[in-house]
Amino acid sequence: MLLTSMPLQKDSPFHHYFVPKTGKGNCTMKRKLPAEWEEQDGVLLVWPHEDTDWRSSLEKVESVLLRLAVEISKREKCLIVAQNRVAISRKLREAGAVAEHIRIFHVSSNDTWARDFGPITVIHAGKPLLLDFVFNGWGLKYPADRDNLISRSLRQQKTFGDTSMETIGLVLEGGSIESDGAGTLLTTSRCLLSPNRNPHLSREQLERALSHHLGSDRFLWLDHGYLEGDDTDSHIDTLARFASRDTIIHVDCDDPRDEHHAPIQSMVRQLQTFRTREGSPYRLIPLPWPSAVHDDEGRRLPATYANFLMINGAVLVPTYEDPNNDEKALNTLGEFFKDREIVGIPCLPLIHEGGSLHCLTMQLPKGVLP
Repeated sequence: MLLTSMPLQKDSPFHHYFVPKTGKGNCTMKRKLPAEWEEQDGVLLVWPHEDTDWRSSLEKVESVLLRLAVEISKREKCLIVAQNRVAISRKLREAGAVAEHIRIFHVSSNDTWARDFGPITVIHAGKPLLLDFVFNGWGLKYPADRDNLISRSLRQQKTFGDTSMETIGLVLEGGSIESDGAGTLLTTSRCLLSPNRNPHLSREQLERALSHHLGSDRFLWLDHGYLEGDDTDSHIDTLARFASRDTIIHVDCDDPRDEHHAPIQSMVRQLQTFRTREGSPYRLIPLPWPSAVHDDEGRRLPATYANFLMINGAVLVPTYEDPNNDEKALNTLGEFFKDREIVGIPCLPLIHEGGSLHCLTMQLPKGVLP
C-alpha cells in the first residue's frame, strides 16, 4: 500500500454525523449485535488482484484465500468479490470448493480486508439489518474509495436479497469491535479514539452512538496492547476475542526481551479487572506468542493467533510456519471449542501486508442471505 497524506476534510462524512441523544434507550432494546459464534449464513471475502499491493505476491496470497474459501464452503455460503469471476471460479473448483456454496460478484476494490469495510449485521425487530459504516482506510492511512462502496454495491446487486441496509456517517471498522451477543462490546481506545476516525466525538459520545446503532449497553475499553507492524491502531481482533459470554481469549507475550512484553502484560492486567454482566471475572485464556517474523527490510510483522474466525462447526486459525507455537495455538483453541473442528490456515503471506485471517473475512449471520 502507498501511504497517503489525506488531511481531515470538513465535508467528510464523520463531520456531519448526528450523535443520538438517547443511545441507551429504546434502540438498545430493539437491536442486537450477534456474537461470531452464533449461526451464520455465510462469509464475505474480497479477492486480491493485480491493481493492489498484493501484485508481487498474488500467487501466495491467493493460496490463502483458496484454503479459506474451501473450508468456508464446506459449512456455509462463501461470497466473493472478484475482478475476474471466471478465473476465480476455475481456481476454486480445482481447489475443491463446494460449488453450490460459492457466489462471486464483480465489484471494484482497493484491497482485501473485508472485516473492516464489509457490512456489520445487527438483529433489529427480529430481522437482520446490515449496517454500512464509513471506512476511511484505517484513519486516512490508505486509499479506500472503492472499498468504502463495496457493501452498497453488493446490496444493489441483490446479494443480500431483501435484507435491509442502513448507511451510517460514522467511521467504524469491523475488526475494531468484539460482541458477546448480549450487549457487551469489547474494543480499544487507541483505535476508536484515533484522531483521524471520529475526531469530533468523545468516548461518551461514541458509546452513545454505538449503543444506538449496535444495541450495546456495556463497553469494555482496552487501553493497552499493540502489535508492531499493525496499521489498524490496535484492532481488538488482533489482541483479545470473546469466545463466550464469560470467556476472553487473548494474546500473551511471556518473553521479557520482546518489545511487546510490557504493553501486553499491561493489557492482561486490565483484562483481569473486567467483569461480566453478572459481576464475575472473565475466564481468560492466553494464546501463545508466535516467534518474531520480519520482512525483507527487517521490519517486524504483526503475527497473532487471536485473528481466528468462528464459522458454523469450525474455527479457522492462522498459522505462521512456527511449528511449536502453531501447534500450541491450535491445541489451546481446541481445548475450548470442543464442539468445533479446529482448522489451521497458513497465513504467513498475509502479515506482509499487515493483516491475518480474521481481517480477510466478514461473517453474515443467519437470515441475511436469500
